[in-house]
Amino acid sequence: MKEVLIVTGAARGIGAATAEIAAEKGYSVCINYRSSIAAAETLARSIVDRGGEAIAVRADMSNESEIMEMFETVDRYLGPVTALVNNAAVLPPRMSVHDMSYHRLRTVFETNIIGPFICAREAIKHMSTDNGGNGGAIVNISSIVAKYGSPNEVNDYAASKAAMDMLTIGLAREVASEDIRVNGVRPSLIYTDMVVEAGNGDRYERVKETHPLKRAGYTEEVANAILWLLSEEASYTAGAIVDVNGGR
Repeated sequence: MKEVLIVTGAARGIGAATAEIAAEKGYSVCINYRSSIAAAETLARSIVDRGGEAIAVRADMSNESEIMEMFETVDRYLGPVTALVNNAAVLPPRMSVHDMSYHRLRTVFETNIIGPFICAREAIKHMSTDNGGNGGAIVNISSIVAKYGSPNEVNDYAASKAAMDMLTIGLAREVASEDIRVNGVRPSLIYTDMVVEAGNGDRYERVKETHPLKRAGYTEEVANAILWLLSEEASYTAGAIVDVNGGR
């Protein structure tokens, strides 16, 4: 059976690493992006040039109609989706809760949790054996701050990722009988552009000593965990959240 994977927020960082490794493993990949069109199209071309199959598809995770159009595009050009990685997220600048605006909170939660709910809904429609599908797998990308919070920095982001953990556990139990496995990956300190652009680039030095491995992780290390959860090697794993956390 042809494996068709959608990775949201795949133009860079963990998403891009996941798309690249998935393509190497034979997945046909949809590289979703919101604004990084050049990076997404470059990644797609790179995969195709190496003999893989990939397309770059724009969709804002805070927009239901764009998400639904993305699934239609994937169905038309790659085939029915069999795997989904809910990776796209907004990481806002550091701020205490008492300074957070309604607009900021709405942006974070619409992108980080409502979007993954909609993506999961659309994926289930394609994958569910109850709907005539062949089953599939979903991996939701959380964060270590879902466990600890992020006081005076990004408590809104942390709360959205805690919600992602609950989506993972609850949905796994809901759709397991439809031959869909749902799991999560909870990265800790990972080298990504998103962290730097949010003004948290100094976090790597500030926080690395709290990790027994005494370093930040790399996107490929997270991607390898994601690909394992998508694979048949994890066929009896559902509702699990794998910490990729340097021992923290």
